[in-house]
Amino acid sequence: MSKYPVNRERVAKAFIRLCEIESPSRQERRVADYLTGLFTELGAESIVEDDSAEKTGANCGNLVVRFSGTVAREPLFFACHMDTVEPGLGVKVLRRGDLFTSSTNTILGGDDKSGIAALIELMRLLHENEVEYGPIEILLTTCEEIGLLGAKNFDHTLLQAKEGYALDSTGIDRVIIGAPAANYLKVTVHGIAAHAGLNPEQGISALCLAARAIADLRLGRLDEQSTANFGLIHGGVATNIVPDRITIEGEVRSHSPEKLEDYTKEIASTFHNVVMGWSTNVGGIGHPSVEIGVETEYPVMRIADDEPVLTRVQRAGSLLEREITFEVAGGGSDANILNSYGLKTAIVATGMNKVHTTDECLDLKDLTRLTELLLAIVLV
Repeated sequence: MSKYPVNRERVAKAFIRLCEIESPSRQERRVADYLTGLFTELGAESIVEDDSAEKTGANCGNLVVRFSGTVAREPLFFACHMDTVEPGLGVKVLRRGDLFTSSTNTILGGDDKSGIAALIELMRLLHENEVEYGPIEILLTTCEEIGLLGAKNFDHTLLQAKEGYALDSTGIDRVIIGAPAANYLKVTVHGIAAHAGLNPEQGISALCLAARAIADLRLGRLDEQSTANFGLIHGGVATNIVPDRITIEGEVRSHSPEKLEDYTKEIASTFHNVVMGWSTNVGGIGHPSVEIGVETEYPVMRIADDEPVLTRVQRAGSLLEREITFEVAGGGSDANILNSYGLKTAIVATGMNKVHTTDECLDLKDLTRLTELLLAIVLV
């Protein structure tokens, strides 16, 4: 690949510029406009913004950037998300040698602007070296960090390519071929309010009921394929009032759809049993109740070993004389949604590190390796 060397300083500048354009979830317009102008200058055949903003609440839609290429081949797509997590306002990048961090108390933005920076350099290399390549489409989504909303509301018929790569994972020279499905759970326990000092016996504590149920649950690592967690709790009015309403939010994940369903039912049954157990044993002042809402967050993702999308990246690794590792991950991403559309999508690691924290960092050497891998994917 030394025939088309990556311009390290150019890709570094592109990365810094992207990170310093604020784009927290639902506020991606500025980075979308910047990328629209940049890819237009690089010769994009078309740039289409979909109408997903109406459903996601973002200030822009997803972008599909299409380069026609120079030879007739099957089209290939690359996907990244434009949004970042909080705290993501006022990002200033600090560079020490090859290491990028945030100079303030914010995230860096390498998730997922490392992938976008590599794609910018990829297209620059193809054009300035007059490389022969087939059609390339770049999908830039919104609201990935708050539930994959951009991908979920994306009109996938806008893509001509049927296979590609989502650039969105930690590490380098890693390809994610599997990820779990997940259910979002919202449990609301209803009790009866009463004055906690004057007549507490007239109340039913929703908090105590929720606590009993949680204590009976199996949480954390359930088996080698599955996990469960409750991470949010809301409720109560004052310390002297028996709480009559408690809401908790959580999730169940599994690489097995059957286990996902079973564990979700187990959680629901546990809450129902605790609430019904109270009303059976006491009574006289009314009855508690529980509402359980379950939503599919994302479907399971698994790509067969012999799929062309994996063969291609393996060949690219061989071309670079480096080992590419294929792994199964524990988290969901836009790739889960894209695969559910029938678009074979493997996840390629971008070198991002300590993401979703203010200690986030990225090494320019890894960003260079990513760009080299993308170029090799295109050329093979």
